[in-house]
Amino acid sequence: MKYKSKRRAILLLADGTIFHGKAVGDKEGTAFGEVCFNTGMTGYQEIFTDPSYFGQLMVTTNAHIGNYGTNANEIESDGVKIAGLICKNFSYNYSRPDADTSLEDFLNKNNLFSISDVDTRALVNYIRDNGAMNAVISTDVENVSALKKKLAEVPSMEGLELASKVSTKEPYYYGDENATYRISALDIGIKKNILRNLAKRDTYIKVFPYNATFEELSAWQPDGYFISNGPGDPEPLSDAINTAKDIIASGNPLFGICLGHQVIALANGVSTYKMHNGHRGINHPVKNLLTGKGEITSQNHGFAINKEETEANANLEITHVHLNDQTVAGIRMKDKNVFSVQYHPEASPGPHDAEYLFDQFYDLIKKTATEKVS
Repeated sequence: MKYKSKRRAILLLADGTIFHGKAVGDKEGTAFGEVCFNTGMTGYQEIFTDPSYFGQLMVTTNAHIGNYGTNANEIESDGVKIAGLICKNFSYNYSRPDADTSLEDFLNKNNLFSISDVDTRALVNYIRDNGAMNAVISTDVENVSALKKKLAEVPSMEGLELASKVSTKEPYYYGDENATYRISALDIGIKKNILRNLAKRDTYIKVFPYNATFEELSAWQPDGYFISNGPGDPEPLSDAINTAKDIIASGNPLFGICLGHQVIALANGVSTYKMHNGHRGINHPVKNLLTGKGEITSQNHGFAINKEETEANANLEITHVHLNDQTVAGIRMKDKNVFSVQYHPEASPGPHDAEYLFDQFYDLIKKTATEKVS
């Protein structure tokens, strides 16, 4: 039996508010980032390894974190991507039979500093009221003034380009090389389960770095193009936006998820904005305006596209809306083979209501390829 650390720790928000807790394990440490919260009841390992969370301090609203350990097959990237973890009860022991190791060992292996015993209900209420902001977690509880000075130097998430920090450095392949169709994927923070979902639909994927040009993506002669999820502000991604413009102009199928959705909107002249809190969880309600059906979705984003500009754009149609706040959750181009969604249809973990979007992309690729042959 392992026991909780008694080492004191604090969470200091950019506005000077302090929440108290304890360090996970016996580690000393300090970590900076934008504080945000996720309401998912399960899936902490997938959340911690999602590249879209790069540079963020994650608050988990579920009261117990770590109780089912970790499994090597359930990571979404090459390692932990969050800047730090803030939770209520950290479980040092786990009970799942197919777990490989404890969450404590997993986080230690990835050099992640975490704090527990924080009043997360009060913290989440505070963030909801005051918005996501930069923060620091630290065991250096006697030097708050020094932490405040360092925190003031941390750049805001607004205007921050982070895709280059998580993207692949070199192109790589995923799936069966004998698959019927090829997809060129622009990696601005791609998740492994997206690649799994594409590959199991008879496609072979070549994944390119965040700044790859259309010429580089098209040289592989793909049947379709994909722009991934990812972290940070979409507006500084000029290379990805220009690549999206070129893909759109080519007339080939294009699908975008989350940050990729925002890049496609920017390529169409629609601006984006930083949300007060963002959407992060696995139970967000979305309405498909094309079918009239509701979907329970997995979401993780702090930016959104401008709804008024989208409605005024003659080339775009809003296909999905978030039912909590009526923000745009999906779009398609009226005269092009292009569509995108703000949420995560790969849903790992989470609901599978939106998995049809991968089928829709595959059908679009198949239809376009057949038309070219005929």
